[in-house]
Amino acid sequence: MSGDLQIVLPSKDLVIVANRLPVHRVRRTDGMKWEISPGGLVSALSPLLQQSSGQWVGWTGRSGAAPKPFLHDGIQNIPVSMSKSEVTDFYHGFSNTTLWPLYHDAIRQPIYRRRWWNPYREVNQRFAELAAEVAPKKATVWIQDYQLQLVPKMLRTIRPDVRIGFFLHIPFPPTELFAQLPWRRAILEGLLGADVVGFQTRTGAQNFQAVARRYTQARGTGQVLRVENRQVLASAFPISIDYQRFNDMAKTESVMRRMQDIRKRVGHDRKIILGVDRLDYTKGIDIRIRAFEELLASGRWSPQECVLVQVAVPSREVVDEYVEVRRRIDELVGKVNGQYGQLGMAAIDYLRRNLDAEELIAMYRCADVMLVTPLRDGMNLIAKEFVASRVENRGVLVLSEFTGAAKELRGAIQVNPHDIDGLMVSIEEALSMSPSLVTRRMRSMRETIRRHTVHDWARSFLGAVNQ
Repeated sequence: MSGDLQIVLPSKDLVIVANRLPVHRVRRTDGMKWEISPGGLVSALSPLLQQSSGQWVGWTGRSGAAPKPFLHDGIQNIPVSMSKSEVTDFYHGFSNTTLWPLYHDAIRQPIYRRRWWNPYREVNQRFAELAAEVAPKKATVWIQDYQLQLVPKMLRTIRPDVRIGFFLHIPFPPTELFAQLPWRRAILEGLLGADVVGFQTRTGAQNFQAVARRYTQARGTGQVLRVENRQVLASAFPISIDYQRFNDMAKTESVMRRMQDIRKRVGHDRKIILGVDRLDYTKGIDIRIRAFEELLASGRWSPQECVLVQVAVPSREVVDEYVEVRRRIDELVGKVNGQYGQLGMAAIDYLRRNLDAEELIAMYRCADVMLVTPLRDGMNLIAKEFVASRVENRGVLVLSEFTGAAKELRGAIQVNPHDIDGLMVSIEEALSMSPSLVTRRMRSMRETIRRHTVHDWARSFLGAVNQ
């Protein structure tokens, strides 16, 4: 972490407020232990908090009473309690069945149930009160993501002395979609309680500015909105990753050994096409598999020459839509392997589990082609992790044009993830690209990420909050 960030933010004056804590409990031989959780938000913010000795307010992921605050890996964790009914209504209901599909271009029809609204509001109030309790005087409180959009205004009411930032990690929808939300004004007023509201892209910021002016008393042009006697900055702050961490881990002996094992199991002469995603309907995994199936059906590439390795991290498995996504992908994988696979040689290697960091980076390094083709995504840090891991400047990234990362990673082959034919052609192009062009494109993308890391993102956002 650069010294500039420490100047902007004195030690112990940062509080992160997010739906989940950065740790989860796992069973070990010596009992239950806390471990750092995987995921983009944790990897982005943990280095920042470790440097600032800050606090993280969040839920443990389990219903019932919250454990007492505890220190883990340099971060003071402040757990929030949530009842079983609140998990159902606040988390699975309003957050992930109303807001999530709405904000992702209504890829699935959002469901608007009035009984989910009060639990959403009540849980947000609990987060706000706990943040107000632990935040030092004149601290900076940085609130994260769509589950907690009411917290900024609630916190400002309790603690007008603190500086408040809010960052949305998913897309913010255009007016014609956001207008459907019955509680649109309350959500907007909640967000406008922040001093800075950050988005992944300029389009997301512009969408928010438009609906705030239309449905609230906010006034002003451009990025600065006037709310009563305050100014609120609504702007794009594209998130990134810890480039050096991935770059350095990719060179370790343990990662090299895992690479050798992967290559031995897959086959040294086969090209690896890799997908790594949460098991979510926004990720376009089914369309990706169908495009690969058509590539095999064309006869231009065979399972002896290439393999699709799809890692699908389990997600929200009690929600009906996610159960259906899992079933459909299981069926597609079975269909393709049944038709094109051979004894001891599957066309698709499908892993439905989490990977540890070393195995994930080894996968990144082994891949000849990386498919990052969500139907809609705020940023997508997987794409940036892949690029940062390619220390030899090889590998081709096929990237959805509907990700925030597409604005930065111009060296990728950009695709419309809804277009099966176009995606198939892009996969074939990636497999056949000349080594010199592969190197030139990857070198350019690595330089882009090296010059804009998570530390730069944090410094930029916190600098705006603390102006």
